[in-house]
Amino acid sequence: MDEVDRAIIELLHQDARIPNSELAKRVGLSPSPCLRRVRNLETEGVITGYRASVDPAALGRGFQVMVHVNMMVKNRQTVAAFEAGVLELPEVIECRRMFGDPDYLLWVALPDTAAYERFYMTRLLELPGIGRASSQFTMKIVKAP
Repeated sequence: MDEVDRAIIELLHQDARIPNSELAKRVGLSPSPCLRRVRNLETEGVITGYRASVDPAALGRGFQVMVHVNMMVKNRQTVAAFEAGVLELPEVIECRRMFGDPDYLLWVALPDTAAYERFYMTRLLELPGIGRASSQFTMKIVKAP
């Protein structure tokens, strides 16, 4: 990967809908070689996809919570069952298994605090192996992807 590829990636990261002709102009290539480079970056797995950035509140999911989960039981079966359970929860928009503390970091998106309390008490805490779950709410988004 050279500087032109890096420039292509940066421009697509800023605006994935940029027309190829504009992208080519900004990186100093003609359209055909630029498109070949983009396709090559896709084929090599450098570019993994294109997404629309959506306002969560417009989808009724404006209340987002970061949940730290520590497991009480950490055997293979319990971890697999917990992760399978998380995959079944549409409220969980991201789940990461962590090294260290906590064991898992979850992002949960719901309409409001009442919906989060119901989710927490009736769905999240029912997952196998959880020893402790603590919630953090965003005060202000300073920088986002």
